[in-house]
Amino acid sequence: MAALSATTPSHDGTAVAGAAVAASDTIARSVMGSLGCILIIINGNASPDSMTISDAGVTPAGTAPGTYAATVTNGTSKAFLIAPSQCNPTTGNVTITHSVTSTVTYQLLPIG
Repeated sequence: MAALSATTPSHDGTAVAGAAVAASDTIARSVMGSLGCILIIINGNASPDSMTISDAGVTPAGTAPGTYAATVTNGTSKAFLIAPSQCNPTTGNVTITHSVTSTVTYQLLPIG
């Protein structure tokens, strides 16, 4: 499991390079901004990346959703909003799993 690092944008611009993903990654609450973060997955692989993103938040009905599934088609990128409420209250992390990791990279930008 790898802890993802965030890049904080600046008014003058900040160089953002994609970093490699692992089969299971975590985003710590401490690297998110006050409103969460944007996770950008860049899939340079020949196969789609089937992902799960943990969500420890509570639905309006009061049940914990657990995880939700997402797919990033091969040769494309997707941006995901990760809210602070998704963090596991015990670990302080959101966990992301990937079906492929070769040539799949990420960028993580805090919000707020």
